[in-house]
Amino acid sequence: MSTRSRASSASGPSGRPSGRPSGSSSAAAPPGGSALAQPLNFGRLAVYAGLFVLGAVIGTAGALVQGGWFPGGLLLALLGAAGLFYGGARAIGTRAGAVAPAAGWLVAVMLLTASRPEGDFLFGAGLGSYAFLLGGMAVAVMCATLGQRPQPGGPAARLGK
Repeated sequence: MSTRSRASSASGPSGRPSGRPSGSSSAAAPPGGSALAQPLNFGRLAVYAGLFVLGAVIGTAGALVQGGWFPGGLLLALLGAAGLFYGGARAIGTRAGAVAPAAGWLVAVMLLTASRPEGDFLFGAGLGSYAFLLGGMAVAVMCATLGQRPQPGGPAARLGK
């Protein structure tokens, strides 16, 4: 097939390429669309559920470690949470990869802060507990709002040129 016949078969009756309105720019949308436009399949939901459970595990472990070994345990708990949130965002490639483990972490930590009718509780009213709660939430927000890396294979030229 010649170059001219391939070009004419890709264009509509008016000579313009089919599927693109006449006023659109030459930049094409990504083949899969944005992350919000992609359908949720079973595999993606399973990964999000796994990240949620892993976030709950890290939140529970962090709650125990931060109180047991105060300065070092607090740092270890926050670094573990940050590693999970950032790793989830990079592994999935979307911000939801950081939100799913952060939601699991938050649910576990909030359930552990509630006192029981017997008067038992896991978190004491101290600097370490508040630093863990607020620091973990701040790390979750930072990891969920980080900018995404540019996709490889794009044009080398700057936009607008």
